[in-house]
Amino acid sequence: MTLRPSLRWVACLAVLGHLSAAVAAQTPRKRPVPDYDGRDQPTTPGEVALWVPRVILYPAYLVSEYVVRRPIGALVTAAERSQLPLALYDFFMLTEDKSVGWAPVAFYDFGFQPSLGLYFFWNDAFARGNDLRAHASTWGVHWLAASVKDRIHLGSSDTLTLEASGIRRPDYEFYGQGPSSLDRDLSRYGSDRLEASAVFDGELGGASRIETGVGVRRVKFHEPDPEYTGIRERAARGVYALPPSYDTGYAAGFSRLALRLDSRKTRVRTGSGVRLDLDAEHGSAPGRSALGWVRYGGIAGAFVDLNEGGRTLSLSLAAHFSDPLTDRPPPFTELVQLGGQEAMRGFLPGRLLGRSAVAATLSYHWPVWVWLDGTMQAAVGNVFSAHLRDFEPSLLRLSGAIGVATSGFSDNPVELLVGTGTETFEHGAQLTSLRFVAGTSHAF
Repeated sequence: MTLRPSLRWVACLAVLGHLSAAVAAQTPRKRPVPDYDGRDQPTTPGEVALWVPRVILYPAYLVSEYVVRRPIGALVTAAERSQLPLALYDFFMLTEDKSVGWAPVAFYDFGFQPSLGLYFFWNDAFARGNDLRAHASTWGVHWLAASVKDRIHLGSSDTLTLEASGIRRPDYEFYGQGPSSLDRDLSRYGSDRLEASAVFDGELGGASRIETGVGVRRVKFHEPDPEYTGIRERAARGVYALPPSYDTGYAAGFSRLALRLDSRKTRVRTGSGVRLDLDAEHGSAPGRSALGWVRYGGIAGAFVDLNEGGRTLSLSLAAHFSDPLTDRPPPFTELVQLGGQEAMRGFLPGRLLGRSAVAATLSYHWPVWVWLDGTMQAAVGNVFSAHLRDFEPSLLRLSGAIGVATSGFSDNPVELLVGTGTETFEHGAQLTSLRFVAGTSHAF
């Protein structure tokens, strides 16, 4: 006897058939084998060119990473774990509210005599919004320096600063003037300098500022300590003439104006943007042999914050000039200088001196710690005669520097910097200048 399947089994078989068809439809087909022919594309010129900055900057990266960042990071971490910064901070504070304190200071710039001294501060001295600052440094009876500063806050961000300072040093350097001065022509001189000034610093919005001030200064020059070769000895040999005002010194009043125009929004100056600094100073010494000069110039720069966290790449171009206003040339210490705290920091202070100067600087700035920033700089430039009249590309020099400095301490910053400078391209651009700086850069 033949048995027919029930209607229930027919329905079950139908459902299974539909499910099998749906699963088959969703199952991906086997991917065909790709065609690998022509996969290896030729290297482009742009990819080849990228190796040039990689190779050039690799030594700087090694120094930055293994000489600066990692050792300092390890020291900072160890200090924080031991609570050493807090203990030192409490030790140097003289009041419970931390408004009065002091700190030892030291400064060393390779090629110059070092200095040791004290820094003192008093916030809200005698009245709220009145801050006092004082520095004193020495390295013997021939190296004495002191300054007193009273900063009066005129609102949230405007200040009036009254300052008086004096310094005696026996070891300033002079190499002659102009773009082709040579390291072998180094001479030394001593100087006594007294200065008093009043400066107003006002906000123009965001990070833009205006500074204006007046003051007086008196400068006398003298021969250096016996162990140095003096300017007069070099002049007697005919290496160069005595620089202007070296015999007489000078006493003059001065007035200055500075504009700091910055597209960035805060004074911390993080982020991308552009900046234009314009400076002018007029000096005048009336009398039978009237003396007058004007110094002016500017720096234009562009900044790119690579990660919106303070890692900033910048490119700037600077030009500065010094012109006489009488028949007498400006004192040689009122000429344009490169090196030291100015552009081309791989050179020692006073190494490059002239009536005008131009310099282009590429720099990278990055945070190392909460109050410590790192910087790398590469610059090309030089000093020239009046209004860049003898400018030639072959007379340019190179300068490089790398270092770290404290941030947020404008009155007493601490810096560690290593830099180098070269002769002109015309003389082969040999490395001739080595600079090593350590300590507080306010130390005169």
